[in-house]
Parts: sequence; structure tokens; C-alpha cells
Amino acid sequence: MKLWAFEHHHHPTPWDGAPPWALELRNMLGVVIDNQETMMSAIDDLQAAVAAEDTVIDSAITLINGIPALIAAAGTDPQKLADLQKDIAAKSAALAAAVAANTPAATTTPPTT
Repeated sequence: MKLWAFEHHHHPTPWDGAPPWALELRNMLGVVIDNQETMMSAIDDLQAAVAAEDTVIDSAITLINGIPALIAAAGTDPQKLADLQKDIAAKSAALAAAVAANTPAATTTPPTT
């Protein structure tokens, strides 16, 4: 299988005997390709982080939407209602702490124009 068109440039590789400007373009293209690979890797990492956050958010929504069913299941039994209240308070506190821990602090620096 022929990889290079030897009959056209008469060198084992197209870079043998290439003018300096062509070699410079080759190096610049290499830098562009390396940067593109780095950016694509960062995008993949960001997409994975967003997917993980979506899972956490969906879990919180499921928890919140399930509260009415928990109340209905407890009925009018004072002990069951007290246990449910304690459970909801604990989960609410854990959720609030997780949100606070993963929320970046607001910046007070005004935007520059």
C-alpha cells in the first residue's frame, strides 16, 4: 500500500526537501490539532459533569414529588406523622447543605465594558 506519492516529489516522505514555509504550516497545523483535542476532551468532561448534576436534580425532584404520597401513607397516625416530619426535615437539611456546598459564591465585581 502506497502512503506517499513518491513519483511526484521523489522523496521517501513529502516533508523531505519541503520548503520552510510548508514545514512551518505543518507545525502550526499540529498545534491546532492538539488544541482541538484538548478542547474536545474538556467538552466531554463537561458533558459528564452535567449528566451527573442532572441525576442529582432528578433525584431531588423525585424526593419532593413523593412527599404527598408519604403524607397520605402516614394517614392520621401521630407517630407516623412525627416520623415523617423528622425524615423530611433531615432530607431537606441534607439537600440544602449539598446545594450550598456546590453553589459558587456570587461575585461582587461589576462587569467591565
